[in-house]
Amino acid sequence: MRIAIVADVLGEENNGTTITVKRLINNLKARGHEVFVVCPRCAEEEGYYFVEKIDFKVFNNYVKKNGVELAKPNEKLLLEIIEKCDVVHALMPFPLGRAAVRLCKQLKKPCTTAFHVQPENVSSHFGLQKSRFVNRCIYSNFLKGFYSYTDYIHCPTEFIAGKLREHGYTQDLRVISNGVDPIFVPKKGEKPKEYADKFCILSTGRFVKEKCQKDLIEAVSLCRHANEIQIFLAGEGPLEDKLRRAGNKLKNAPNISFHPKEEMVDLINFCDLYVHPSYAEIESIACVEAITCGLVPVISNSKMSAAKYFALDNLNLYPAGNVKALARRIDYMIEHPEFREAQREEYIRYAERFRIEKCIDKMEKLFADAIAGKRSRQPEETAETAAALSESAAEQQQNA
Repeated sequence: MRIAIVADVLGEENNGTTITVKRLINNLKARGHEVFVVCPRCAEEEGYYFVEKIDFKVFNNYVKKNGVELAKPNEKLLLEIIEKCDVVHALMPFPLGRAAVRLCKQLKKPCTTAFHVQPENVSSHFGLQKSRFVNRCIYSNFLKGFYSYTDYIHCPTEFIAGKLREHGYTQDLRVISNGVDPIFVPKKGEKPKEYADKFCILSTGRFVKEKCQKDLIEAVSLCRHANEIQIFLAGEGPLEDKLRRAGNKLKNAPNISFHPKEEMVDLINFCDLYVHPSYAEIESIACVEAITCGLVPVISNSKMSAAKYFALDNLNLYPAGNVKALARRIDYMIEHPEFREAQREEYIRYAERFRIEKCIDKMEKLFADAIAGKRSRQPEETAETAAALSESAAEQQQNA
């Protein structure tokens, strides 16, 4: 197939969306597909076509710091690429993506979209990530200006597919994980000497409000075993300085750094526990990478996060934002190594479903179905879907 990938944001591999999109592109190329990528200037690679970035004037520094530099639509380039492709896959509901889906509609070109940007990711920039009204408005804006132009939406989890149905999205919603790179495998990892006597906790993700890394720092300060714990915060982002200041209050200051995937594999495999405190998450490939290597997680049970569905036991969950409960979970995990060892094997088996090969198979079928105009029946309700819809119904009843 000749596939066009249209991405409003595609820069350094320092965020989940960029990492998963580049993984998709590379795997499609490896299978012999011809892939044309339209995006803001990034890697000088074959098949990439660059557009300018939007000039936000006085807000350019803020935009760059938050890693959300957006592409400026170039209809002439889009037309050139769209006309020579079999199918177009538009990734984000921003100006470049919106221009692409409108042109596809006009040209009657098969087009699919993806739901990688959660409304909470947008509203968090204004401190309104917990405003139901604001997030409903964003869902509506995304639908009207972008998703209504296509019949197919790639949803990384059943959780977000349920949210879309709840907000009136009637398209063919294909639930396909973004997949885990084959490099992430379980192996015996020795701790660096300076951490040999420490209980090492890893948390991965951009340093932004909705990821809630500060909750982990506060929870560790409340642990009975606080002096034995070493936190690793893997990532980068605008809140890095604040996290460093908060972490300096602990006996063992957190190790805060961005790691390429080769280093991440080693880091995951020598750590003792993975903590995912995020408030909003469509999938969280970072969490999946950890459990694929057998690292047992403790996950925030947030209503706005799909990551909670990776929990195989209630002991892998804690109430979102409750740092005392998180501290209790961490202490339990430290005091029960036999529980973690048993769960390690369970998580390795469970994570096989997220292997990238299986996910690319499903993406190929999505593109082939779009070209053929074949819509699938909506998937049967899974336990995850039922739980998400049940939570939503209870929340609506409570607010009535």
